[in-house]
Amino acid sequence: MRKLLITTLALSAVASLVTAAEPLPSWNDSAPKKAIIEFVEKVTEEGSPDFVPPEERIAVFDNDGTLWPENPVPFQLAYALDTLKKDVEKKPELKKEPMVAAALEGDFEKLLAGPHHEGLLKILALTHAGMTTTEFDQSVKDWFATAEHPRFKQHYDQLTYQPMQEVLAYLRANGFKTFIVSGGGADFMRVWSERVYGIVPQQVVGSNTRTKYELRPSGPVLIKTMDQLFVDDKAGKPVGIHEFIGRRPIACFGNSDGDKEMLEYTTIDNSRPSFGLIVHHTDAVREYAYDAHPKSSGKLVKALKEAPKRGWSVVDMKNDWKQVFSTPPAE
Repeated sequence: MRKLLITTLALSAVASLVTAAEPLPSWNDSAPKKAIIEFVEKVTEEGSPDFVPPEERIAVFDNDGTLWPENPVPFQLAYALDTLKKDVEKKPELKKEPMVAAALEGDFEKLLAGPHHEGLLKILALTHAGMTTTEFDQSVKDWFATAEHPRFKQHYDQLTYQPMQEVLAYLRANGFKTFIVSGGGADFMRVWSERVYGIVPQQVVGSNTRTKYELRPSGPVLIKTMDQLFVDDKAGKPVGIHEFIGRRPIACFGNSDGDKEMLEYTTIDNSRPSFGLIVHHTDAVREYAYDAHPKSSGKLVKALKEAPKRGWSVVDMKNDWKQVFSTPPAE
């Protein structure tokens, strides 16, 4: 309860800051901040030829690496690995599975190999499938309440990027609807998205699988499976936007090549003014520095090369952000 209250107060504080005289106070006065403000002012000025009605002000955000870190591994993978370790204690024979062994050894290259990351899907199947959605939700809540990031020694949900929290609040204060569109699991993110980002579960688009309905003596339940997998990444992101949002965004925020197609879909030949932004991880001291060679996910090569041609803003985390985390880790 105390943790929920602190997070709620923090989100309220962010909202009050962005409605004050200076929008985006955790941003340095460099090009990306100016571009965000200019875009928002342009599309919200009534009578302007660039005015966009509130119902069309859709902004989409990647999650891992855009709103919070994705290193040393994406947080959902950290959850799956911790869950797997507990499962192996109960069933030691699981260690015979090659991908389980790779996961326990931290061989992320093997887990993430192949276009569909078959190793990772195996781990997710072992740790997610078979639970009811209620059981899964509680498992995720319990993990967030206890697990800590190995480097920053904070609960994972305290490591959101303060500058991006301010962008979310600034956009909402100007009539935008904010959506998460992520390669992460939709069910995983919907557990905490409203508490952490102020984004309600129905505005979270992510990877998903078929759920199965059963009527049990205790009541109706939905059971998670690994059937009919939809991967909401790369070219899957525009598909997810179309299927689950039903309106083309006018603003898109990402950090990797997995967001390139979503950025293209938002900004190329859009009938409305549009905006794209890439968070480039350049700060090894306060966070991480990587692009072409990330440890696990977040490769940024193609989208970074395409950014100048498309007019996408690129955030240099080291130089453009005064503060990185909403709850700064202890030194």
